[in-house]
Amino acid sequence: MGTIWELDFYSRPILDDNQKKIWEVLICESPLTPNQSTDNLFQYTKFCPNQQVNSIWLCEALTDAIAQSQQRPQRIRFFRRQMSNMITRACQELDIPAQASRRTYTLEKWLQQRSKDFYPHQPGYQASAAASASVRYQSQAPQLLPDALQYEQWAFVSLEAAAFTEMDEWEIEFGEAFPLSMLELTPETRIPGIIIFSTRATPLAGWMSGLELAFVKLDSDKPPRILLETGASESWILASIKDAPTIAEAKGFESAKQKAQQVHFLAVQSNPTSETFAGFWLLQEVGNK
Repeated sequence: MGTIWELDFYSRPILDDNQKKIWEVLICESPLTPNQSTDNLFQYTKFCPNQQVNSIWLCEALTDAIAQSQQRPQRIRFFRRQMSNMITRACQELDIPAQASRRTYTLEKWLQQRSKDFYPHQPGYQASAAASASVRYQSQAPQLLPDALQYEQWAFVSLEAAAFTEMDEWEIEFGEAFPLSMLELTPETRIPGIIIFSTRATPLAGWMSGLELAFVKLDSDKPPRILLETGASESWILASIKDAPTIAEAKGFESAKQKAQQVHFLAVQSNPTSETFAGFWLLQEVGNK
C-alpha cells in the first residue's frame, strides 16, 4: 500500500505581532495495519506567516518534510475542502496524488492534542478561535449505491478488540486498518461491524477500496437507514431498515461504537460461511458526531 501522509494546512488560534492569524502545516504518517507501532510514525510541523500562505510555501514545506522523513509518500490525505485547490496544487508540483478524505484519524488525534496542550501555551493564543483547529465535516445528501456496490445480504456483527491483533494473518484482498493501541481500548472492548455478502465479493471490494472509506453510521430519519460515508463529503445509502428488530440492532451498533470511541469495521465476504475477506476496513467516525 505504500506510505500515506495526512496533511492539514490552516490558520491556528494564534496571532502574530500584527494581530494576524498564524498558519501551520501539520503532516503525519497514517498507520495502515493493526499492529503497526505508532511510536515512530513520522510527524512534521511548520508555522507559516499569514502573508506567505500559498501553494508555493506549502510545496517547499512538503519538500522539507520529504527530506526529513527520507521517504516519499504514495499519496496525501487532507480533510479541509476549502483548502483543496492549494493543497492539490502543491502536491501536483511534487507529483504526489492528494485526496480529500475523512480517514485522517491520526491527524484528528494530533490536532486534539495540540489544541489542548500546545496552542494555549503559545504567545498570541486566542481561545475564541480555537474551534478552527478541530476537524469538522459536512456530508452531502445520501445517494443510492452505484451498481458496482450492489450486494445480496448484510448483517451486524462484532469482535473483541483483542481479535484485531491477529488481523495481519487474516486473508484480506482489499482493506486498511490502524492500531487500536493508539486509542487505548481494552482487549475486551466490543468493536461493532457490518458484513456485506456478495457473489461478486472481490470486484465489489476492489471498487469500494477506491472510495476512501470514512465511516458507517445509522441515520434515524424516516425511513431509518445505514449510511456509508466516503471521501471528503460523500454519503451513500448502504442499507434501508424496515423492521423493528433490525432498528434495535442498528441502535445497538451505534451504542457499541460510542463505547469503542466510535471505532467499527466494514467487511465484504462472498457468503456467511467464508473464512476469507474480499474486503475489510477498520473505521472510526471523527469530526462532527
